[in-house]
Amino acid sequence: MKIRTETIKAFKKQRPISCLTSYDSITAEIFDRAGIDLILVGDSAANTVLGKPTTLPVTLDEMITFGTAVASVVEKAMVVIDMPFGSYEISPEEALRNSIEVMKKTGADAVKLEGGNRIDTIRLLIENGIPVMGHLGFTPQSVNQVGGFKVQGRGDQSAEIITQAKNLEGAGVFSIVLEMVPADLAAEITEAISIPTIGIGAGNQTDGQILVWQDFAGLSEKLPKFVKTYAQIREQLESATEAFISDVQSREFPSSENSFD
Repeated sequence: MKIRTETIKAFKKQRPISCLTSYDSITAEIFDRAGIDLILVGDSAANTVLGKPTTLPVTLDEMITFGTAVASVVEKAMVVIDMPFGSYEISPEEALRNSIEVMKKTGADAVKLEGGNRIDTIRLLIENGIPVMGHLGFTPQSVNQVGGFKVQGRGDQSAEIITQAKNLEGAGVFSIVLEMVPADLAAEITEAISIPTIGIGAGNQTDGQILVWQDFAGLSEKLPKFVKTYAQIREQLESATEAFISDVQSREFPSSENSFD
């Protein structure tokens, strides 16, 4: 059964929600077949695929390319695409145009917008049939404004984030990502709203968890504190590459089994 917004919302009272990022058809198919609930085509592709220091440079066209690759193979999981920096800030109408383009060209199920202050934009998208996921706490597109990669919601900030979460719920988002916020604050928000919270660096009392797939699979060299690795693919690739180089230099590859008569 295909997972949709109502499925995700119903999971809040049933069980925790599992989420991973993906930007290509191979990993998306693997994650979907394994039973992941939600795949986020994150603007983190700017870092993990394009080698940029922040998420800011990734373009709408690039996100559409990544999103198309993912949505083309996913059968069950919900596919959500990040709206990149610059694609929704100018006006609600421009955000709607860009979101329609994303939905039409990729076949995704929803979009994600960062921040808690674009209520009119979110309402306009939802009124026009585009499901929206919210994102609070550390919002990577605002990295220059918040002064770097810092935990958000400590001290006086906590009340503001709680208010933003309730405002997003009122605007109609189907779930909210909580990134790099204190675990007790994430638990308080999760209890205070009726829609699911998806945590990343937000403790284990949110309604779900998401990780960047290169982090969880051990491909990334520098890992945030909140990451747990479930494989060591980087080490395996390095070892395999060394073996390939050795076989090529010794002419053991290709052997007769890998050649044509």
